[in-house]
Amino acid sequence: MRFILSFLALLTAGSASAERLTLDRMYSDQSLSGAGVRALKVSPDGARVTFLRGRDDNQFQLDLWEFNMKDKSTRRLVDSKVLVPEENLSDAEKARRERERTASLKGIISYSWSPDGKQLLVPLAGNLYLVDLSKPDTARLVASGNVIDPKISPKGKYVSFVRDQNLYVIDLATGKERQLTTDGKGTVHNGEAEFVAQEEMGQRTGYYWAPDDSAIAYRSYDEAQVPVARRFEIYADRTDVVEQRYPAAGDPNAIVGLHIVSPVTGEIRNIDLGPNKDIYLVRTDWTPNAKALVFQRQTRDQKKLELISVDVASMAQKVLVTETAQTWTTLNDDLRFLSSGKGFIWSSERSGYNHLYMFDMNGKVLHPISKGAWGIDNLLALDEKAGKVYVASNKDAVTDKQVYVLNIDGSNADKPKRITQADGWHDASFAPNGALFVDSWSDPANPPQISIRRPDGEMVTWLAHNEVDASHPYYKYKSDHLPTEYGTMKAKDGQTLYYSMIKPYKFDASKKYPVYLSTYGGPHAQHVTRKWGDTFDQYMAQQGYVVFRLDNRGSGRRERAFTDAIYHNLGKVEVEDQLAGIDWLGKQSFVDAKRIGVYGWSYGGFMALRLLSQGSDKIAAGVSGAPVTDWKLYDTHYTEQFMGMPSENVEGYKQSNVFYHVDGLKSKLLLIHGMADDNVLFTNSTKMIDALVNRGVQFELMTYPGAKHGVANRLQRKHVQTTIDAFFRKHLKPESN
Repeated sequence: MRFILSFLALLTAGSASAERLTLDRMYSDQSLSGAGVRALKVSPDGARVTFLRGRDDNQFQLDLWEFNMKDKSTRRLVDSKVLVPEENLSDAEKARRERERTASLKGIISYSWSPDGKQLLVPLAGNLYLVDLSKPDTARLVASGNVIDPKISPKGKYVSFVRDQNLYVIDLATGKERQLTTDGKGTVHNGEAEFVAQEEMGQRTGYYWAPDDSAIAYRSYDEAQVPVARRFEIYADRTDVVEQRYPAAGDPNAIVGLHIVSPVTGEIRNIDLGPNKDIYLVRTDWTPNAKALVFQRQTRDQKKLELISVDVASMAQKVLVTETAQTWTTLNDDLRFLSSGKGFIWSSERSGYNHLYMFDMNGKVLHPISKGAWGIDNLLALDEKAGKVYVASNKDAVTDKQVYVLNIDGSNADKPKRITQADGWHDASFAPNGALFVDSWSDPANPPQISIRRPDGEMVTWLAHNEVDASHPYYKYKSDHLPTEYGTMKAKDGQTLYYSMIKPYKFDASKKYPVYLSTYGGPHAQHVTRKWGDTFDQYMAQQGYVVFRLDNRGSGRRERAFTDAIYHNLGKVEVEDQLAGIDWLGKQSFVDAKRIGVYGWSYGGFMALRLLSQGSDKIAAGVSGAPVTDWKLYDTHYTEQFMGMPSENVEGYKQSNVFYHVDGLKSKLLLIHGMADDNVLFTNSTKMIDALVNRGVQFELMTYPGAKHGVANRLQRKHVQTTIDAFFRKHLKPESN
C-alpha cells in the first residue's frame, strides 16, 4: 500500500477565473499544471539533463527529452509513437506498472544512461532500444520478447534484462545474448522481486551489477507455498478467473534466495541467507571495489534488520549493523560506501529521529553525520571529495521539503546548511558526480518549476520555469485560485497535528459552509504538504465547500513517537485524531457542523469507513474508495509491520477490523472499488456489501470493470470524481455560487 496517494497525485492542477474549473477540463489536455516532467536524470558527464514529458495531445503518453547544458536548448530525443505506434503490454509488465503506480502512462516509462554518457537504454512495449545521442533518430533494437527491468552494466560492456522469469545479458561488443539462469518457470522467478517486495519494500529490481561488470547478484524466489487467491477480474465484456499468489497477513511468504552469477562463464554461487527461511531480503548492494556483496535481512516480525557483508572471494559473512525496535524497523535506501574503503554511511532511527551515521568497515559507529530533534527524508547525494552529504528533510517546517548539506565528518551534524531557499516543496535529483542538481519546486500557489542548480543552491538555468503567464494552460483559472491555509492542533497525547484548509469560493465569514474532508491517514504517507495541490480539492472549494486535511498520528515524515502510536491497533488513534479535527471544524463559525463529509481511497477508504462507523453523529456522508475492511485480507509485510501476526494479536485485529465497528454506521455512504484490483482485493468490498445488507443499511455503490487499485483509465478516473462530486452535492447540498 506504499503511497497509494498516487491516485490523487495524478489529479493535480488548480482553480478558476472567468471560466470556473470543471471536471471535463481537469481531465483534458494540456495538463493544467503545465508541461510537467518526470524521471529527471543528469548525464554522467553533466552535459545534459534528460526527462520524460507528456505530449501536448496526450499528457499520459511520454516521450524522452533532453536539455543541453552547453547551448541551453531543449529537444525531444525519442518520440515514443514513432518508435512503437501501438503498445501491447505483457501481463507481467502491466503488473509491474501497477506496483510502480505508472499504470495510467504509456510510451517511455523509464530509461537509463550508459556510463560514458553517449547512449541511452530505452525499454518500450516489451522491446529494448539503444539510442546513440549523436543520431537519436536511429534507435537500435537490441532485445525483444517482453523484456523487463533492463540495465546497462556499470562499465558499459553489457545490457541485462529479465525475460520469462530468467536473467539475460547481451555482450554489446559482439551482440551475443546469453541466458544466465534456466530454472525460472512456474512459481520460480529469477532476477525479480516478489509481490510484497515490489508493493511494500520499494524493490523495483531483482538484480544488481558489480561495479566492475565482473558479476551480477540476483535474487530468486519460489512462491509455491504462497496461498492462491482465486479471484474474479470483471471486465466490460468478460470475466477472468485469476489465481494470484497473494500472501495475506499470517500466510507463508515466498522463499527468497540470493546468488552471484558471472556474465562471462555463467557460473552461479549461492549466498547463505541463514537457517531461517522465513525472512525478508530487503536490499542488496556492492562495495565500490566489487570485493564484497552486502545485503539487508529483516526478520518476519520486522523488529530486527541486519546489514550483512559477504566476501566475494571466500564467501565469508560478517554482520556490520543490527537495528532493532520494539515496534518495527524502517527500510531506506541511504546506504553509501566510501570509495576510499574507509567506511560507509547508514541511516537509522535509533535516536527516535531518522539520522545518518558514519561507520567503519567493521560496523563500528564513528560519529553521527546528522542529529537533533528533526530527521532526514533520504540521502540525495554524496560528494566524497568535498566531504559533503546532501539530504532532503522537513527540518525547518514539517509541511515542507528542503535540501540541506551536511559534513561527512559530523562537524555540522546539528546545524545542516539549507541550500534550497524558497519555502514549499523541493524534489531534487543530483548528478552522479554531485556537480549540480535539478530542483523541482512548487508551493500551493505555483505549479512545479524546475531549475538546474549548483550544489550550493546557486541557479544555473531554468529547465522549465512554468510560470502561470498568458500562455500557461492554468492562466485563465489563476485569478480565482484559492489559497491554502495551514495550522496545528494537539492530539490526545499532546503531539502536534498539522492541518490544511481551503476556504470556499467567495468566502463570506457570516455564512456557514459544508466541509469536504479528504483523508489518507496511513503510514509512510503525508497528506498535508505545502506544495502544488490536488485539483479536486480546488474544485470542491470552488463548489462551496471548506476543504480540510489533517495528518493524524501514524502519518509519514515524522518522528517515531508519532508514527509508533498506531502499533497493534490500526484505526484507533487515526480515527481519534480525525474526529478531533472534525470537532475543531464544528466549532468554527463558518462551518455547518451538520454538513461534514469525508472521503478516502485505499487506507483512506478504510479510514472513511471507520470514521463513519464511529462518528456518524458528526459526519453526514462519506465516500470510501478501494478500502481495506479486514486487515487479515491484506498482504504480509505491510499488515504485520503494524499489526503483528493475526495469531499473536487477536484482539488488535478484531479492533482494527471495520466490521467490529460497522453497527455504528448511520451516515450516507458511497462505496467505490475497481473490479480487477490485485492490491486491495475486491473481496474487501464484497464483505462490506454483505455486512451492510445484512444490517439493512442502505448505501450507494460504484464499481469499475477492469479497474485496478489506482483506476488508471482516465475516463474511469474522471467518472470517479464526477460520482464523488454528485454524491456530496446530493447529501451535503452546498450553496450554489
